[in-house]
Amino acid sequence: MLASTHTGAVTGIQGQIIRVEVDSAPGFPGLFMVGLPDSAVRESESRIKASLRNCALEFSWDRRITVNLAPAHLRKSGSAFDLAIAVALLSASGHQMPDPAGCLFLGELALDGSIRPVPGVLPILIEARARGFRRAVVPPANALEAGLVPGIEVRGASSLLSALQPGSEPVPAADLPSPRRSGDSLDLADVDGQSLARRALEIAAAGRHNLLMVGPPGSGKTMLARRLPGILPPPDSDEALAMTAIQSAAGMAPSALVSVRPFRAPHHTASAVSLVGGGSVPRPGEISLAHGGVLFLDELPEFPRATLEALRQPLEEGRLTVSRARASLEFPARFQLAAAMNPCPCGYRSDPVLPCRCTPTAIARYQARISGPLLDRIDLVVDVPRPEIVLSVRDTPARGEATADVRARVAAATRFAAGRRPARVEGALGGIDLDPSAAAALELAARTLGFSMRAVHRVARVARTIADLSARPRVERGAVLEALMFKGAQALTSCKTA
Repeated sequence: MLASTHTGAVTGIQGQIIRVEVDSAPGFPGLFMVGLPDSAVRESESRIKASLRNCALEFSWDRRITVNLAPAHLRKSGSAFDLAIAVALLSASGHQMPDPAGCLFLGELALDGSIRPVPGVLPILIEARARGFRRAVVPPANALEAGLVPGIEVRGASSLLSALQPGSEPVPAADLPSPRRSGDSLDLADVDGQSLARRALEIAAAGRHNLLMVGPPGSGKTMLARRLPGILPPPDSDEALAMTAIQSAAGMAPSALVSVRPFRAPHHTASAVSLVGGGSVPRPGEISLAHGGVLFLDELPEFPRATLEALRQPLEEGRLTVSRARASLEFPARFQLAAAMNPCPCGYRSDPVLPCRCTPTAIARYQARISGPLLDRIDLVVDVPRPEIVLSVRDTPARGEATADVRARVAAATRFAAGRRPARVEGALGGIDLDPSAAAALELAARTLGFSMRAVHRVARVARTIADLSARPRVERGAVLEALMFKGAQALTSCKTA
């Protein structure tokens, strides 16, 4: 007797629909599983046998049972196939089953017949909806996550017995994320002073530019970086669903749509694979988990050089392609890089109070850990000096602008940029309309400082963002000069010159 059900798997972060086919026929007794299953899938036989027995479900194992996981060329891994295989086995043995047509079964079976959660439910159901499926049975722990996908009726089943019945009410679809309030994130008002760094942070948020902060220990670099997601515009529904699907594929089991852009801060001992993704079984790395948000690399020169160099292509393309013998997988990685570093190994070069103890050779070796091509992809470099320490109440300086105020300006600049049309006039650089004096200033600086064409275009993009913050349709000379200051004249020079 032949029966079939459907389940799902995740390849990278892409959901795959797997058809489970079961053939029960006379012959040498045993269960034979085909379709490139890994050891976790093969071990499902023991889990299923114990589940059927403990749920008092009669099943005869004295026949030749073949289980095929299609498509056969795709390697199957994990335990999410247990429930679908058990349902197909019972259907093939003649049990009265609910109509499995158009239904997806996901879950790992425990020995007592209960159903345990599995990773990757959200991308699987997104693919299932695109393939025309309208129902899904999932573990209760995955029900809220599954309810994020509209258009699919989701039912939570706590055990194998409940999965075989029409069961409980469908899980309602989750609400879309609501706009953030000012109290939902760290406040920029907590950072005293650092007006130049705050300005760089605002420009970086408005144009999604990469940012490097250089300064001595304790100057506030990490505080500023952690407040960057708070001034970014909230994600729309498509962005929120994509970011949530990545978290689901990584096994983070989200219970609601992501409403705040992610902030990832891996330690400098992170390997290249953990940072960019991949591995023998390709998984998303930190740059994919930061998709749509911020990747913060503190102590940038302490990262292995090979790890940093692996960021170059994703920074340009917004995605990472992992090629293996059997398949080539693509991970989204459109993140905003924020980095921080000391100006020298001891951290006190150019500090007005503490003397630097580093030799010129040590400084040169420290700075050489960051390659020129990587620096070329960083749009804003800002000096974050030692802040003035004021403890007396009488002399306490006024608090800086709050996150809500800065976020409002960033949102206005984003709307202005979306409303203007790309320039198609003489003097435009990649769609960026520069007035003659601005173009002349940029050309002179590029020739003097030896900018690459990438650096020239990135300076123009920063200048365009500065103009957007002022609601100016054309980039003027002042915007270009400010962009040049952040690109290389002040902080970068103090960092690289011994």
